[in-house]
Amino acid sequence: MAPANLPSIFNATSQDIEMLLAAQCHLGSKNLQVQMEPYLYKTRVDGVNVINIGKTWEKIVLAARIIAAIDNPADICVISARPYGQRAVLKFAAHTGSVAIAGRFTPGSFTNYITRSFKEPRLIIVTDPRTDHQAIKEASYVNIPVIALCDTDSPTEYVDVAIPTNNKGRHSIGLVWWMLAREVLRLRGTIFNRETAWDVMVDLYFYRDPEAEAEDKIEEKEVVVEEEAAVVEAGFNAGADWEAAPAGFAGAAAPGWDAAGAEDWSAPAAAGTEWAGEAAASADAAKEAQW
Repeated sequence: MAPANLPSIFNATSQDIEMLLAAQCHLGSKNLQVQMEPYLYKTRVDGVNVINIGKTWEKIVLAARIIAAIDNPADICVISARPYGQRAVLKFAAHTGSVAIAGRFTPGSFTNYITRSFKEPRLIIVTDPRTDHQAIKEASYVNIPVIALCDTDSPTEYVDVAIPTNNKGRHSIGLVWWMLAREVLRLRGTIFNRETAWDVMVDLYFYRDPEAEAEDKIEEKEVVVEEEAAVVEAGFNAGADWEAAPAGFAGAAAPGWDAAGAEDWSAPAAAGTEWAGEAAASADAAKEAQW
């Protein structure tokens, strides 16, 4: 499945092919559009269509050469209405200088100049032709070329360059956008040569579930609180003699204290009892005087 229609300098490395396979970019759906048949490698026994990885790499390189041919990167618009591709298009726009539309596409953004989000791009790149059909349809009205990540069942109407890949998995979408950004930077000269590794990790392009991240943060906080409590408890318990009286306390044993001195404290207690009896007798006498 190695690409055969590319110059040797554009050939994919074994690591690139392994990454495409690990992200399951080659697994399509069970449905097949007629226009996607040239990119099909085979159909498995369970009905899943397998995409030719060599064709995927060829189209990534072709799309990158088209993107690099545009002088102003701001004239490129990358679109993703699906949540799995929103983080990827934002990162792609940040690294290549293009404009990202993540989330709902406002109708009229390419055709109605009164719209606040009106744009006039020279090229648009979409994550899913089925979900981003509004953007593709408006691009066809104003003659804007379209590059799309297409699965085996994706409609290819008004799509000029289709990158055959699995556009339903979070890892496959992020990996293809990452490879596309890397090829664009290589062609622009930002990355010195093909032997130079890109310092941006592919994980940055993957979709992250906000709820899962919130749960992870809560668990991390609970672990930190438990660790701090354990440290404080260990600090209190370490070498502490809780039975001995603290230093400087009035009841602490002073030098020369003996058992005889301790017995003398019983006298005030007895005296206190007598005083309480006298106080009660005086109170009774006062009541009788009032009567």
